[in-house]
Amino acid sequence: MPISTTMRLIVELAERVQTVGAEMDLPYIAVSADIGSPEPMRGPDGRPFAETLFRWMDPTLEYWKDRSFALKSPLVHAARACAEPFFYSGGRFATWRPCPAIEVFSYEKMETAALGAAIVAPVYLPGGAIGAIVWASPDSTLDVEAIFAARAESLHALALRLLSAYHEAHGIEASAPPVRLTRREIQCLKWAAAGKTDAEIADIVQISLPTVRFHVTNAARKLDVAGRSQAIYRASTLGYIGAVETGNRPLTI
Repeated sequence: MPISTTMRLIVELAERVQTVGAEMDLPYIAVSADIGSPEPMRGPDGRPFAETLFRWMDPTLEYWKDRSFALKSPLVHAARACAEPFFYSGGRFATWRPCPAIEVFSYEKMETAALGAAIVAPVYLPGGAIGAIVWASPDSTLDVEAIFAARAESLHALALRLLSAYHEAHGIEASAPPVRLTRREIQCLKWAAAGKTDAEIADIVQISLPTVRFHVTNAARKLDVAGRSQAIYRASTLGYIGAVETGNRPLTI
């Protein structure tokens, strides 16, 4: 069966990931299109890239077959805490700026004892999925900080292109455009996300209780989810619900 244009592009990008790794002396590569899913990234032949194109320094660590790997790996946990590329060297995690969110993972036991240096490019995708690409080496003397300074931006762009294309090609993220919520629907969901009951929202927004329920229910219908909590979650992944200020007061809209 002929390979689709998109799949051919994905293979070319994956090969570029491998080539760049060799250029940086970080030849060992691990990839995940969604760190919340045990499903590995696969090539056009259906086999995981981890078995065909990429290799890891510990041949006994078949991370793509271990469903609990994402719960144990400091590299994966750090990708949950930082949306920017970061590096691992000398037992510590760091990026281009002070970042306590990933520094807390420094000196944790690594899943691969031989890991000496690594650069990680997390990719935050529509719908709440997080993917990541890791370039690694067993050489602890490698000046990975200098490599990171020179390459971080291009590595991030490469990871974003590969994982975004992969998600779209495999239907992992919705192909339909995001729904449009009204100002009042967003307002009600924001207060609900801040922990307010429908009655409290009615008092705050100065509309009737049935009207609050109508807006929340209508938002859930548009978002194709069931219930208030799922509507809040889905709206937050689409960027409709932002940060909640101190005192559980959402930013006004």
